Amino acid sequence: MRSSPSAPVRLARESLAYYLEHGRLLDKPAELSAELCRRAGVFVSFKKAGQLRGCIGTFAPTQPTVAEEIIQNAVSAGTEDPRFNPISPGELADLEVSVDVLEAPEPIESMDVLDPKTYGVIVRKGRRSGLLLPDLAGVDTVAEQVSIAMQKAGIRPEEEIELYRFTVTRYI
Repeated sequence: MRSSPSAPVRLARESLAYYLEHGRLLDKPAELSAELCRRAGVFVSFKKAGQLRGCIGTFAPTQPTVAEEIIQNAVSAGTEDPRFNPISPGELADLEVSVDVLEAPEPIESMDVLDPKTYGVIVRKGRRSGLLLPDLAGVDTVAEQVSIAMQKAGIRPEEEIELYRFTVTRYI
């Protein structure tokens, strides 16, 4: 039997449901845990039958609190991810939700200090950047992780890049 979802996951699910019903963002809850009061980047992911259905986030905070970051990114992931059609109200009950709260990225000199199970990666070349969260199904090597992040950024394999790593707290 699955345990009840964490507060960040409940907030993400409620945020998308509220938006789909009312057409506007949910107000920030009055009572917030310490984790939801701080500032951090947040990614919200929706899966249906194990397949990604939407994922959008921010690697640095854009809102005053993690709670507000979750509210904004849950709606964006459910309605604005360009890879998918918007989620419909009828799909809500079938969605698996996860929320990743990111720690500040740190620059690194080499891929040798990466581990795709522990660290997410950000690659940069000029104004182009790509991010890949840690511990994703099917991403087993550092080379795969960096390659996917480069593809997301439109960076060719032969281009030199700046590398950053970060950790997350994943809520399910």
